[in-house]
Amino acid sequence: MTSTVPALGTQTAEGSALQAVFLDMDGTLVDTEGFWWDVEKEVFASLGHTLDESWRHVVVGGPMTRSAGFLIEATGADIDLPELTVLLNDGFEDRIDQALPLMPGAARLLAELSEYEMPTALVSASHRRIIDRVLNTLGHRHFALSIAGDEVPRTKPHPDPYLAAAAGLGVDPVRCAVVEDTATGVAAAEAAGCQVVAVPSVGPIAPAARRTVVPSLEVVDLTFLHGVMTEMR
Repeated sequence: MTSTVPALGTQTAEGSALQAVFLDMDGTLVDTEGFWWDVEKEVFASLGHTLDESWRHVVVGGPMTRSAGFLIEATGADIDLPELTVLLNDGFEDRIDQALPLMPGAARLLAELSEYEMPTALVSASHRRIIDRVLNTLGHRHFALSIAGDEVPRTKPHPDPYLAAAAGLGVDPVRCAVVEDTATGVAAAEAAGCQVVAVPSVGPIAPAARRTVVPSLEVVDLTFLHGVMTEMR
């Protein structure tokens, strides 16, 4: 997608500028939401339990503590949360070491954000060990900083990760665009006051105030992100 992008810091007619872009990871930049469910099924199978497919919408797209805690309670598995967390992260790392597919449009968007020096943060509910592994593929150079789910007092759906990203970059959350794929992530970004672009992956997300829903990252570029900020104003 070819874009004519305003220079960084250029003011819109309404007196606002896009100050930074925050990107979710699983399901937004990398096609890994299904990986987590597959790993959860494998780990619980090793514990003698079969996961009900109806639970998938509960655990996929949420923070590790919520997902793992729910599955322990639902199955009655004899395992504690810290031990299960290690097993799930180990299994996920094995998966992404074999393959780490990018979402359509992700590579192009990251390249454009870097080209125009737009401050960009990776904001994920995944743990630091997972984020660093994924960044080896995405490219550390594309991100001014990254925020992991185990580095904030409360992860998504709370606003803490996005507020931490804004503070780390020295920007106003209200003047930041967030790209998310789940209702959990959208709730976190909106609670932080950010403008949200939702690219649904595991469930429908309805348009709303301060929220634009698109079918894929292939329609998102800097011109588009500046545009949604202008419309918000």
